[in-house]
Order: sequence, then structure tokens, then C-alpha cells
Amino acid sequence: MWQELAAAFCLGESVVTKQQTHSNERPPLVKVPASCIYSRVRSIPSVKFEPDSQMTSFGGLVIFQPLFERLDLWRRLAQCCAHLPAGGLYSHALCLRMLVVHLLLGFRRLRDVEFYQGDPMVLRVLGLKQMPSVPTVSRLLGGFDSRSTTAVRGCVRDLVLERIATLGLRTITLDFDGSVLSTKRHAEGTAVGFNKHRKGARSYYPLFCTVAQTGQVLDVLHRSGNVHDSNGAAEFITQCVARVRERLPKVNIELRMDSAFFSDANIQTLDALRVSYTISVPFERFVELKGKIETRRRWQAIPGRHGCDYFEESWKPKSWSRKARFIFMRSLERQQDKEPVQLDLFRPTSSEHQYKAIITNKSLGAGRVAAFHEGRGYQENIFGDMKQDVQMAYIPCRRRCANEMWLLGSMLAHNLGRELQLAAQPEPRAATMKRTAKWVFESLHTLRRNVIQRAARLTRPQGKWTLTLPEIPSLRDAILRYTA
Repeated sequence: MWQELAAAFCLGESVVTKQQTHSNERPPLVKVPASCIYSRVRSIPSVKFEPDSQMTSFGGLVIFQPLFERLDLWRRLAQCCAHLPAGGLYSHALCLRMLVVHLLLGFRRLRDVEFYQGDPMVLRVLGLKQMPSVPTVSRLLGGFDSRSTTAVRGCVRDLVLERIATLGLRTITLDFDGSVLSTKRHAEGTAVGFNKHRKGARSYYPLFCTVAQTGQVLDVLHRSGNVHDSNGAAEFITQCVARVRERLPKVNIELRMDSAFFSDANIQTLDALRVSYTISVPFERFVELKGKIETRRRWQAIPGRHGCDYFEESWKPKSWSRKARFIFMRSLERQQDKEPVQLDLFRPTSSEHQYKAIITNKSLGAGRVAAFHEGRGYQENIFGDMKQDVQMAYIPCRRRCANEMWLLGSMLAHNLGRELQLAAQPEPRAATMKRTAKWVFESLHTLRRNVIQRAARLTRPQGKWTLTLPEIPSLRDAILRYTA
């Protein structure tokens, strides 16, 4: 009996006696011999390289292949650069395909192409037998023009709108904000502007439009780094809303922005577009707001939010032509104590109020409006994922169009990662007041570590291509979930 239990343990099986099956007693602990756990092998294996071994380091890339075919992505990207002259065996459309796969695999520099140029799975996804050299890829990337970048922007936007139409969402929330992309190079179109982390560095300052429900990037306005956050925002917002309504005429549109977009011109634009919105109000631009808060005696508690009060007022700055709804809020927060830590045992903690104001045309209560506006912080998570996972902050070239195409490739790779998971998770979560993503997404970094970067062998028994991966239950479930 002992030998049977030990053998079953080594095989990963569970053996229970008949007496244990019919009783509620716990099965006795089985002592397993050390020979079933430890190995005596200590020799260092010799290293051998085979050019045609058909071994791949990216076996999990197979989950994206049916997604590319379903979206007809390669044909769409080819149409975006069909007007560019063909300068050899490799086309600009192939450069776009390589850029998307390069970013999905998690690589940064163009020089990193050399480390997977013979990988059979990558070649199969790209439809190649031989990868182009790094100078060829660099030359093709530098050959894009403004017409091709505009076409790729439209392609990215169409893919997002198609997904929203498939989901049947009744309301979509658009968040607008900019993000600084710094560089040490003197790239075309960069300039020295606001840069909190790298002061004095040249940068781009693109303005993004993201969809809160799906966590995807709808569109981008590429700008130099020395512009204000609201530069060109009115035209960009108008274009985004118009394109959403053209494709989804029955969808309700909500907008959220920070204080950089607070202006009479932008408010008039939003009212003319007939969309609901919330915008942060900058206190430093209006002295009257400070007086209103200091002279206020009665504050109303926000239901469900401890230590938060509010009052609202229909008000307008002197230069405005009409009044709007302003909500003033305060929250009791602990004051940071910068004295030595040991004195915390004897000094009582002090608290002070933090104030903020929001302008909105929503008719909801103050608590719901505040929660809705605070949900725009999810956009910072999107920017963080794009900079870390798909190298959005990297500026590879000196030419502006090439750098803009890299940014669009990062957007497309990020959106494809979300599209893959949206197709595998048909059931969303219940909508919340904050209007954050309705699905629980894994970052591309996690997806890459758990699924994509898996060793596999590509073979062709009896004329049928087969990808053989290790038998790991979690890996098998993930591959089947995304390829079903």
C-alpha cells in the first residue's frame, strides 16, 4: 500500500482508500521518498545552435494571428501607405506590420530586431521567410509622410469604433489629456516646454482622446512640446465627437477634462456639440473663487463620502457671456508632517481641507458628478501602460513623421491588447459612477510574460502546421481562451 501511495504522489494522482472514501476523516499524511523530489543531475549541458530548428521563443504570439485575420489588419495597414513609392523588395506596409509585432513583443530599439529575425513564429505572423535588416527597417520608417500618418490615425480610430459598435454601449466617456514624450535627440518638431520629470529636455506633447469603458485610445493630436495643453483642443474635440456620432449616432457622449481646458471658448464648443461634460476649474485664474469659499458658512455633506462637503452655485466669470453650474467641494485630509518621525508619538496629527471646483452641465447630484469626474484618473493608467508596455515614450528617429508613426504603432499595439481581451471576455462588469473600464484587463506586460514569451516548436506533420507548447494547464487555458 505504501508503494502505491508513493507512486501515485510522484504521478500527481490522488489515491484514497475505501475506508477513507466513506468516512469524514482526513487521509493520513504520506511520506514521500526524496528520490521522487530531488535530482542528482549536476552536469552543465553543452550549447548547440541549429539554424533550422523551428524553435520559437514567442509561441504565445499565435493568439494574435486569428485577431489580425479577423480585423483584416494587414490589408488595412497596406491601404494606409499604398501611395508611397516601392523602393525594393520590402514595402512600407511590411514596416508597419513589423512595427506592430515589434511593440507587441516588448522590444524598444529598432536594433532589437536582430534578436528575433530568425524566429519562425514571428516570420509566420508577418508572412515572411526572411526579415529585413535594421538599416532597411530604419529607411522604411523614415519614408512615411503626413498622408500615411493621417491614414493610420483613421485606421486606429475605425478599429476602436467598430469594437464599441459590437459591444452595443449606450454611453461612452471620452477623456482628453496630454502626455509629455521626452528625448535627448534633436528630433524634428520637438521643443523645450513643460516637463516635470526632465526639465529642459526637448519633447513632444501629444493630446490623446481615450475611451474610458474599453481603455482604448481613440485618436491623438501630435504636437510639439512647447504648446499649452489646450492648444488645438477645440478642433480636436469637435472632430472626435463628430466621428463618433457619424459611426454611432445613438450613443450618448460624455467628456472629462482637467483645468488646462477650462476656457469660455471650450465651454461654448461643448455646449454647441450638445454633450455632457465636467471640467476642473483652476483657482489661480479667478480670485473670486477664493472669496466664495472663504465666506461660505453652510456646506452640505456629500452622501456616501465621509469628510466631504460641497455647495454649488450658478456663476460666471466677468468675461463670460452666460452662467454655468459650478460645484465647490472640500475634503478633510491629514496634513503631512515633515518633522522627525520619533516626534509622531507625542505630536497630535492635524488635518486641513483640500478644495476643488468643477464646472459641469450634468444634472446629477454633486456626489455623483464628483465621482464621475474623479474617474478620469484612469486615463493616467492607460498612459502608464503605454509608456511601459508598448514604448510610447520612445522617440526613435529624427524625422517627425517617423516618430508620429511610432506613436501610432504604440497606440495600435495597446488597442490590440485590449481588443484581444475584449473578444475573450464578453460579459462586462456593472457600470460605476466613476465610468472606468467595464472589463478587467491584464497589461501587455503580464500577457507577454505569461503567454506570449513561451518556447514552442513549429512543425509540419502530414502537411499540417502544428505549434507544440509545453503542457501547462494555465498556459493551455489562456491559449484556448484567446484563440477560441
